[in-house]
Amino acid sequence: MNILEQRVLRGPNLYSTPPCILTVLDLQHLRGLQTNEIPGFNQRLLEILPSLQEDRCSAGQYGGFARALHEGTNLAHVVEHVALALQCLAGTPVSTGRTHQAGQADGHYRVVCEYELEQIGINAVELAITLVRALAEADRQHAGGAPAAAMLEPGGPLEDGLAALRETARRQANGTSTGAILKAAARQGIPFRRLTPEANLFVLGWGAQQKRLQASITGDTGHIAVGLASDKALTKALLRETGVPVPEGTTVRSLEQAQRAALALGGPVTIKPLDGNHGRGVTTRCGTPDEVALAFERAREHGRTIIVERYIQGDDYRVLVAGERVVAAALRRPAAVTGDGVSTVRELVERENTNPARGDGHSNILTRIPLDGHAETTLAEQGLRLDSVAAVGRRVLLRGNANLSSGGTAEDVTDRLPPQTLAMCVRAVRKIGLDVAGIDLVCEDIGVPLDGRNGAVIEINAAPGLRMHEYPSAGTPRDAGAAIVESMFGAGDGRIPVIAVTGTNGKTTTTLMIEHTLRQAGIGTGCTTSEGVFINGEAITRGDCSGYWSARSVLAAPEVEFAVLETARGGILKRGLAFDRCDVAVLLNISDDHLGLDGVETVDELARVKAVVARAASCAVVLNAEDERCVAVGAGLDPDVEVIYFSCQAEHPVLVAHLARGGRAAWLERGAVMLADGKARQRLLDAKAIPAALDGRARHNLANALAAAAALMASDLVPAMICAGLRSFVSDARRNPMRANVYEVGGVQVIVDYAHNPAAFAALAATARAMTSDRTVAVVTAPGDRRDEDFRRIGETCQAGFDQAIFYEWESEHRGREAGQRAALMHAAASAARGGPHGLLVELAPAAALRAGLARCRPGDVLLYACGASVAELVDALRPVAPVSAERIGEMLA
Repeated sequence: MNILEQRVLRGPNLYSTPPCILTVLDLQHLRGLQTNEIPGFNQRLLEILPSLQEDRCSAGQYGGFARALHEGTNLAHVVEHVALALQCLAGTPVSTGRTHQAGQADGHYRVVCEYELEQIGINAVELAITLVRALAEADRQHAGGAPAAAMLEPGGPLEDGLAALRETARRQANGTSTGAILKAAARQGIPFRRLTPEANLFVLGWGAQQKRLQASITGDTGHIAVGLASDKALTKALLRETGVPVPEGTTVRSLEQAQRAALALGGPVTIKPLDGNHGRGVTTRCGTPDEVALAFERAREHGRTIIVERYIQGDDYRVLVAGERVVAAALRRPAAVTGDGVSTVRELVERENTNPARGDGHSNILTRIPLDGHAETTLAEQGLRLDSVAAVGRRVLLRGNANLSSGGTAEDVTDRLPPQTLAMCVRAVRKIGLDVAGIDLVCEDIGVPLDGRNGAVIEINAAPGLRMHEYPSAGTPRDAGAAIVESMFGAGDGRIPVIAVTGTNGKTTTTLMIEHTLRQAGIGTGCTTSEGVFINGEAITRGDCSGYWSARSVLAAPEVEFAVLETARGGILKRGLAFDRCDVAVLLNISDDHLGLDGVETVDELARVKAVVARAASCAVVLNAEDERCVAVGAGLDPDVEVIYFSCQAEHPVLVAHLARGGRAAWLERGAVMLADGKARQRLLDAKAIPAALDGRARHNLANALAAAAALMASDLVPAMICAGLRSFVSDARRNPMRANVYEVGGVQVIVDYAHNPAAFAALAATARAMTSDRTVAVVTAPGDRRDEDFRRIGETCQAGFDQAIFYEWESEHRGREAGQRAALMHAAASAARGGPHGLLVELAPAAALRAGLARCRPGDVLLYACGASVAELVDALRPVAPVSAERIGEMLA
């Protein structure tokens, strides 16, 4: 059993909507085995992982997987379910999976497993393979089911592997506060992603709408405000200025100063570090010099400067403020246990710490109670020690402060705050300048307004914890996470509009048409194409950027207000979509290209890949009415998603029926682009007014323009803006290289295009024929990763569409084939279809092929140079044959 390939599909993909791990598995010598043919396999597996008994499997019924085991299933299917079960045991619940044969090879399977944390998903698949292989080979390697026992032994593969999974889950788990905010963001439809694998640092939203979050600190939280809140003495001075009652006190740096300050205050004092948090180093009710000395030393463990302030009698409260309103308030009680007359305090604490709600640090809704020096001091104040037995019903305090991080509990009291206290809290936070803050105040009755005599504000905290409000031990839970999300995004979803463009041919041109029109309308754009990543028209990356990572870079760019993403087959299969959903999806056409790659063998399978983009649309899908596979994709969409058709044929029956139903569409009629918005039809502009359409002759670019117009209409752009964009978009070597770029060389019109499949060559042949009444010549190649039959079809298409054809090759595009093989296949098929090689030639070198093509042309002819690397090759080829200067060549190609 061996992994042949593994991919992390981070977005919606061919196999599932949730992110998943795709593993291509070779079962090797186990390929023919079914689970019911391996003695003891099913029993041992279910003993080791009892949760599999409940697995529903594809049957959708309780125990479905166990039934499949007993009826007999392949071991790749078992790996899928074991990998999902292991992730659940690690604390990351997942459920989606599927297994099916990969290609024609016997024993090769694609195993798909959903994941919540990427590394856990990968490791769970590896551990599942180890477990299943060991159990399947039990009889071969051991006697009497020993491998099952070995798997369960301490230090065995299963225990060690599960421990590693759990440790990874623990390291990468969100804190309670961050988790509450992210859950609220998800409910509001706000996308988010983690910026670091093991820190609670996230970005919420896309483009110009995005905001960052770390714990409960937002991107809007000011650095200076955090500094002010960290300086407790300065915070008190600022609050005093605004009329907020605060305890009298001072800062000190030595024990002698602390004791003098305590004496001057004339009563119990609280001692704490100036810039501490989570109650660290805080001691309350210090009265004697010895108590002050002990508290001072504890505070010094957390800071050099110490605050000594008057102890305020009363209960400890935390008020959460977000978006200039009080969101929640909680009465915090110190960590405590209740005596039973039998158990020691230590035993009572140990028992309480087994409560599933308690965990280490902030990993759970409560924190385990620490037994440390603070606990011993607090017990001593009550006349107790850790080994004392408390009377039945006696409440034993373990802490002087009530922080949840030291084991305290909380009761919600939000509804008891009077209006004066609500206003005071908002005023206090505004004074410090925080957008989200936790106010610590002490008073005897929270229902009475603070006036300086019955309580005071102790401090203000940036990055306040939320768990006391989300999960109070008593009272009404408050959705603090939602309140913070509202303060960040209002009622919005943090998204920018996204148009995703896919199809076999025309993706780049259509994407650039849409982006150009939006930018002309004054909208900040981000765009990905097979030529690069562009922000507001400026290239930030060059190369094929039609996949996952390039789209992510656009969605992460803070200046982008609207994203237009070319979304190619390869990116969908290798990484999935970069977005959970888009507003508008455009599906231009589906024809045979890239078949035989990545497990896609037929055009129908390719259609399923392209349909991933269409299914991700939330508002509208733009479809080619003339392509039956596009129409079929539309039939399978959610009925709430609008279908908008485009067509170059005004009388096409799919278009006509759609318009009759009141549907929206873009089409070509009597030489003009037409739009229907469901109520009215209007003439947008003449086809000849679209520069990319080459005076209306490039019908494939007219189709692209129609698709662009339909997508822009779906995005609520007004017709005048759509018209202006299509009129001003030029497909030349600078804006859209290698896409129907036209030059005139000695009276010959030369079309330079990246065509590399039969449909593209057919479209360009029709364009060339429409541009001349004389001859057409093609200089043609295709990348080496196509099938033999694809090269033959290209040859046949070119001989039918052009008077003459020269077949050449780029060395960089051999892709595993022998030199000359591609050209020979195309030439042979063209010759067979033509009944002889007349007008057909093989000239392997690109420059030589171009020269040969130009030599066969006369003024008035049209030559297609297809699938070249760049326009520079045309320049090189022109020099020895065209009677023009190098300067003139540069002018022509500028």
